[in-house]
Amino acid sequence: MKLYLQYFSIHMKSVMQHKMSFFLTMIGQVIMTITAFFGIYFMFLRFDSVKDFSYQEVLLGYSVVLCSFSLAEMFARGFDTFASMISHGEFDRIMVRPRNEIFQVLATKVEFTRVGKLVQAFIMMLYVVLTSEIHWTVYKVVVVVLMTAGGTVLFSGLFLIYASFCFFTTEGLEFMNIFTDGGRELGRYPLGIYGNAVLKFFTFLVPLAMVQYYPLLYLTDRDSRAIVGLCPLAGFLFLIPSWILWKIGVRHYTSTGS
Repeated sequence: MKLYLQYFSIHMKSVMQHKMSFFLTMIGQVIMTITAFFGIYFMFLRFDSVKDFSYQEVLLGYSVVLCSFSLAEMFARGFDTFASMISHGEFDRIMVRPRNEIFQVLATKVEFTRVGKLVQAFIMMLYVVLTSEIHWTVYKVVVVVLMTAGGTVLFSGLFLIYASFCFFTTEGLEFMNIFTDGGRELGRYPLGIYGNAVLKFFTFLVPLAMVQYYPLLYLTDRDSRAIVGLCPLAGFLFLIPSWILWKIGVRHYTSTGS
């Protein structure tokens, strides 16, 4: 942890060397996601609910996904740019160092510009807490924290899978964006509205519904079983197959000779 904090400090100092670029990039990130918020807002000007979910309930689900995705982008971005490390031969240096490969890739990049998205997500959460009819308890607050943490780990696992494929293809496979950026966009609404097939896919294969839809049912008292609030733990379990695929990729890694 101490070493990672040193990397964190180095990245922060590097970013602050170009403050205007940093703030403009951060504003651009906010503009990209605030359009999704306005899309939800204008739709609810026309309709009272989406499959019985109110405006505040939809915002709660979206804010959790946006917060999770932003945290994953901020701290696991090194995996999203891993293809360049493979093609430039930089992974050779990582292999001969005494530290874990995953730690080193994580430490290569921290995207501070995602702070804008995080602030936007927290503002939406605060709005929901203040205006919704949800009866908040200590356990429900814990569930929201678990949803955010589980979602962050889930998206980080997806970035790890993306990086793992690079061992076999050298270049990144853009279809993974269906699950990363696509997952964020799907998370604008409760996943149950997209139909049974989509819900099953994002429950059993990529468990995004486990960190958004099912806990949301508990928070809104549609499902009173307290165990449903623990569904976000599936996001942590998703790291197991992600890690296995990474280890397989490392064993099959062949230097590019760059």
